[in-house]
Amino acid sequence: MMESMGKKKPRPRCSFTREFKAEIVELCQRGDRLVGQVAKDFDLTETAVRQWIRQAEVDAGQRDGLTSSERQELEALRRENWRLREDVDVLKRATAFFAEETR
Repeated sequence: MMESMGKKKPRPRCSFTREFKAEIVELCQRGDRLVGQVAKDFDLTETAVRQWIRQAEVDAGQRDGLTSSERQELEALRRENWRLREDVDVLKRATAFFAEETR
């Protein structure tokens, strides 16, 4: 019981619209408030806000990295690659099964 007293519960995972993220990034980039203060005011984690700022800088060409559209494309290609690997695995098993049946 004493062990759990000092531990925080994990925050539930939330998803935010692109528009909301863009507004938060704009607030931070204006320089009126620090990132930590903006995060606190909107009940966000400072880490998430910093990631949004970093991604906005990449998208604007101010920083190296994958843009948002490149990330989306990469995720789609990875999903497709996984599905194709699964299809190949099923076909291999089916081929082996029918090879056994015809002997």
